[in-house]
Amino acid sequence: MEKETKFDRSYLEMAAVWAKNSYCTRRQVGAILVKDRMIISDGYNGTPSGFENVCEDENGVTKPYVLHAEANAITKVARSGNSSEGATLYITDSPCMECAKLIIQAGIARVVYRNEYRILDGVDLLRRAGIRVDKFE
Repeated sequence: MEKETKFDRSYLEMAAVWAKNSYCTRRQVGAILVKDRMIISDGYNGTPSGFENVCEDENGVTKPYVLHAEANAITKVARSGNSSEGATLYITDSPCMECAKLIIQAGIARVVYRNEYRILDGVDLLRRAGIRVDKFE
């Protein structure tokens, strides 16, 4: 358990560093996907490839096509040909409902996050699906 905690801390720190790549001003979120203690994918919230790197409109509202960090990590691993089956996803912030559905479909076995978002329906769905979810203090 102590070794798991050490790795959890390290991977969450990496996710926090990765979040700094985001151009979003309201919230920067990072994700690291790990399998067999190897990073197989990463992601941060932002616009799709080919779009301008502006996440919010002139009123500070997040544009509807901005991708979440988890979605970017999952689609990136899918394009790589690697499998996320049984992997652990480390995210700086708890997942939303839409990302929770992607996490379930991707076969991810565990989700570790640091910050709780105000709506926890995504976390509830993951637990309902039998995925281990840990909030790291």
